[in-house]
Amino acid sequence: MPRRRRSGRARVRGRDDGERLGAEDLGAALGERATLVQFSSAFCAPCRATRRVLGEVAGLVPGVAHVEIDAEAHLDLVRRLGILRTPTVLVLDAGGGIVRRAVGPPRKPDVIAALGEAV
Repeated sequence: MPRRRRSGRARVRGRDDGERLGAEDLGAALGERATLVQFSSAFCAPCRATRRVLGEVAGLVPGVAHVEIDAEAHLDLVRRLGILRTPTVLVLDAGGGIVRRAVGPPRKPDVIAALGEAV
């Protein structure tokens, strides 16, 4: 499948081998029910659209936080999580476990559906 057709679709990656992220990793508190983590870079146009979509969803769903991380400033975390492109979005459950991962700008309905697995 070409990259363009799968871009932004949330895919499960085996819960990322039990990887958990905490406030110390993100530089911000986890959401009460779930957290949307966005890896961005400074000159990434799709990152701006992703920021808007994730911010809207976090505002709609109580207990969901949106955290944006500058990939260039957090290379150790990027390498640890295998982030290859920006934007990359991780959906975390309340305990910081990675439930879903999407590469590219996600669609709002896809983000809401992915949150259904996390809460």
